[in-house]
Amino acid sequence: MNALPDAAELARLDAADPLRAARDRFALPDGIIYLDGNSLGPPPRRALERLEEAAREEWGQGLIKSWNDAGWMELPLATGRKLAPLIGVDGDEVVCLDTVTILIFKLASALSRKKPEAAIAVERGDFPTDGYVLEGLAALTGCAFKYVEPGTSPAALDPEIGVLVRSAVHYKTAEIADIARWEREARETGLDIIWDLSHAAGLVDLKLKQDGARFAVGCGYKFLNGGPGAPAFVYCRSDEIAGIDHPVTGWLGHDTPFDFVDGYRPAEGIRRFITSSPSILAITSLNAALDAYDAMALSEVEAKARALGDIFLQAGAQLGLDTISPGIGARRGGHVCLRHEHGYAIAQALIARGIIGDFRAPDLMRFGFNPLYLSYREVGEAARQMIEVVETREYERPEFNVRKAVT
Repeated sequence: MNALPDAAELARLDAADPLRAARDRFALPDGIIYLDGNSLGPPPRRALERLEEAAREEWGQGLIKSWNDAGWMELPLATGRKLAPLIGVDGDEVVCLDTVTILIFKLASALSRKKPEAAIAVERGDFPTDGYVLEGLAALTGCAFKYVEPGTSPAALDPEIGVLVRSAVHYKTAEIADIARWEREARETGLDIIWDLSHAAGLVDLKLKQDGARFAVGCGYKFLNGGPGAPAFVYCRSDEIAGIDHPVTGWLGHDTPFDFVDGYRPAEGIRRFITSSPSILAITSLNAALDAYDAMALSEVEAKARALGDIFLQAGAQLGLDTISPGIGARRGGHVCLRHEHGYAIAQALIARGIIGDFRAPDLMRFGFNPLYLSYREVGEAARQMIEVVETREYERPEFNVRKAVT
């Protein structure tokens, strides 16, 4: 069993950390060890500054002129260009807008239109919204909807399936998909894969274009720290864009919106995914939040996240807890899940101590590790306190066993 690193080792790791200066880019509350950035990232200082500036100056003083003068009309595309290097694609292949659910609907419906006899599918146990929206699409269009068993590769799928939505990082296990292998097999079988990057973007060293990925969506409020309900983003490889005919056609996706003509004609390029007026303040926040990644190597971000997660896996092993995540030293996303029958109460007891993680039914404690603002010392201390809460059975206190709406 690997022992938890002691204070001296944690200090050594922090001193050698190439990402340690990034902590100052975030506005974090005192007395909190935040291990839930995989669910909602904390605010970067630059995002708060830009929100204030955009609200008071661009909106308050510039008023409607800011659509031109402040670049509001181009903001979804400009933010896409800024985000593109974080997922390994070209700047003209990403646009920031809408939500993950809406963007899955847009992409899946467009791809399904080209294969009207094919089924659409999602892995059983993947993030629920991905399946829910495909169920709705199937009910609307009459195409077949299927669940596939986790890990079923494209070569082993039912040949009837033409479109598959799959997470690049699973929201519970943190397993990272082998995108290159899956895309290689998908090309051989004619399958279209929409990758959900919600738990990967900003944490995993993604190289979508190199790996052959053609379609992806992701959210902006987890590791990208864009703010509560931040806009999502869609990636469509440049050679595929012209064939995308999604059904949510709107004014700003038109080729010449300010000609105000009848009849829809899609814009060239990734702009065709824009449906309606963008949420300027929300996209402004995400755009500024991306500055936190300036001069960051995502390979170092992913490696540190794995090392921080290892500390919690070591603590779990010391307690005899099972994990559903890849083990110590293995490649995984930015969180780990530990299993305990009183997981919810343990998570609440830790929150009361200022250590914020979350819980996923039925019995999983989930802890997220964003390397840009977390230190080895903090994660070591959080692991130590988790051991204390479990060993002293502090979690049995009644107040920790009252279920709240958000877990």
